[in-house]
Amino acid sequence: SKEDHLVLLNHCKLREIQFLSTAFDLDSVDFLIGLDLPYWKIPSGEITHVPYLERIAATGKPVFISTGMAYLGEIEFALDQFLRNGYSREFITILHCTTDYPARFSDLNLNAIRSLQAAFGTGVGYSDHSSGLEASVAAVALGATVIEKHFTVDRTLPGPDHRASLEPDELAGLVRAIRNVSAALGDGLKGPTEPELANRPIVRKGIYASRSIQAGDLLGPENLVCKRPVGKLPAELWSRVVGKKASRDFAMGESLEL
Repeated sequence: SKEDHLVLLNHCKLREIQFLSTAFDLDSVDFLIGLDLPYWKIPSGEITHVPYLERIAATGKPVFISTGMAYLGEIEFALDQFLRNGYSREFITILHCTTDYPARFSDLNLNAIRSLQAAFGTGVGYSDHSSGLEASVAAVALGATVIEKHFTVDRTLPGPDHRASLEPDELAGLVRAIRNVSAALGDGLKGPTEPELANRPIVRKGIYASRSIQAGDLLGPENLVCKRPVGKLPAELWSRVVGKKASRDFAMGESLEL
């Protein structure tokens, strides 16, 4: 009820949780406008509902557009309702979605997240109706910036959504997994991390005398070996060392130097 909305809204404020409600008709849109919520979630069933989209677009607030059951052309149609009302793409997030409860893994088509990113140039998230945590975590790895996941206090409760929902401990586990995956994605630039820089001298190999070497001896595979740690000459200098003469005596196992 509308009264319940106010109770939940106030409780969320106390808990520092952002409150959100999704409207399914114009009267509900008007009611939520009165609550001054910071953004809108548009459910999959409404993305072709022109009066509904226009009413929300008139608020100018950021929107999440769920795209279950949709063809690309229908998503473009919904997107245009907002672009024509002065929205920038930065204010719009498209949510890939499979409208089934619970959705089978074989129907999730998570690679569509990348297709939506390429097609529309907006943020892309994932509205996950599958069971378990895997799909949401994989979606984050594919670039999803928003995850919507149903949760319940008890999956055995009556109603269509509970079976596809997470219980509280599972929801907490999902949040942890998403945070870990987000941290693991990094910046995409390949190079050694700080811990790896410390490990390089230990793990990488250097050039050593495999037997006693006298000054002036010709250096090559018969008296050299590559082993850990790097020592004085790293292994990548092997081709420069082979064929040269030893500058001094080296004991077996000693790190070579030119």
